[in-house]
Amino acid sequence: MQSVLRSALGAVLKSALSSSNRTIKAVVFGASMLLASQAFASGTEQLKTFIAQVHSAHGTFVQREVKAPSKAASATQGVASRISGTSSGTFTFARPGKFIWSYEKPYAQVLQADGDKLYVYDKDLNQVTIRPLGNALGASPAAILFGSNDLDKNFTSRDAGVKDGIDWLELTPKAQDTQFQQVGIGFKNGNLEAMELHDVFGNVTLLTFSNIEKNPPLKADQFKFIVPKGADVING
Repeated sequence: MQSVLRSALGAVLKSALSSSNRTIKAVVFGASMLLASQAFASGTEQLKTFIAQVHSAHGTFVQREVKAPSKAASATQGVASRISGTSSGTFTFARPGKFIWSYEKPYAQVLQADGDKLYVYDKDLNQVTIRPLGNALGASPAAILFGSNDLDKNFTSRDAGVKDGIDWLELTPKAQDTQFQQVGIGFKNGNLEAMELHDVFGNVTLLTFSNIEKNPPLKADQFKFIVPKGADVING
C-alpha cells in the first residue's frame, strides 16, 4: 500500500492502506478517549485501558507532516521549518476494522472501511478506489485505533516518559516489512491526545485529537460506503 493516513493515515494508515492519485497518509487513522477522572500510572497502562474500554469513537484531528532533514539542512533547523503540510478533519471508528477518516481541509478526501473493504474517495477527482481490507491493519499504526485488541502480537511497547504534561509510550512493529519504524502515543488524564508516526525515511506524521466522544451510538449502516453519483471506480 502506498499510504493511508496523506503522503491514510502518511500516516494513520500509510503502511496499512493505499491512496488514490494523491498520496494519503492517515490512519490512522486518531482518537482521544478514556475515563479522564481515572488516574493512570503510565502511558502503557492508559493504552491498555483505551483498548479495553473504547470500542468506538468519534472526534476531530489535525495532521502535520514533518520532512526528515536533508544532509544540506542546518543542524539547528527547527521542526516548524520542516512542516510540509497540515490537514484536518473528522473520524469515526468501531473496532475491529470499521472507520471513516475524513479530510476536510485543505481539500476533501475520505478513507472508509466497512470491515471488509477499504474505500478511498477523492472528491476533487470524483474518484473512488476500492481495495480488500484483509489483514491490512496488521502492524500498521491504524491497528491501534481501528484494529482488534492484540497489539502485543504486532508491537513491542515501552514507556517513554512525560513531556509537556503528556504521558508517552513507544510502539515498535515486530514485522520487518512495515513502512513505520516507530509509533509514539501520548495520553493525558486517561485521554488519548496525540500520535507520532515515524516512517523508515525519517519523516514524521503528527496527529492531535480533540472533541472525542467515546462509545457513541452508531447506526447499523454507519460504515456502509455509497459510491457518489458519476464517480469513477477503480478496483485494486
